[in-house]
Amino acid sequence: MEVKGTVFKYGDDVNTDVIIPARYLNTTSETELASHCMEDIDATFPQRVHKGDIIVAGDNFGCGSSREHAPIAIKASGVSLVIANSFARIFYRNSINIGLPILECPAAVTAISAGDTVSCDLAAGRITNETTGESFSAEPFPPFIEEIIKDGGLIKHLTKNQAN
Repeated sequence: MEVKGTVFKYGDDVNTDVIIPARYLNTTSETELASHCMEDIDATFPQRVHKGDIIVAGDNFGCGSSREHAPIAIKASGVSLVIANSFARIFYRNSINIGLPILECPAAVTAISAGDTVSCDLAAGRITNETTGESFSAEPFPPFIEEIIKDGGLIKHLTKNQAN
């Protein structure tokens, strides 16, 4: 699976309360969650993000509460990939469960700037900064997790496999 988009860049410890503020957790509407994604750290994010865009961040992305709303809001906003130095463990697992591709790659985080165009071959873990021509390697997911993400998340993956 390949993705390509414009980068939104954030720092360390971006927590789930910033990704989707608690005041919006009274809805399960993915569209509504997307309309408030990142607004407490980047007020114009919901208006500027486009399908395929990529978030790049520092250490401990997705720390805080264990709510699935955070990766759902990111995915529903159109973001195709999150690259970070590291992820909070529960966010990491929730991202897989809802089918949001994520990669850990500190070298890419250091070299990529906001506004750059980045492409990624998720199966190979190959990240390319199209703006500068630099390439980076991240550890790709094993094939069984790649299938879960490709299918749109764990529930959709299980449903698909039960139908077969």
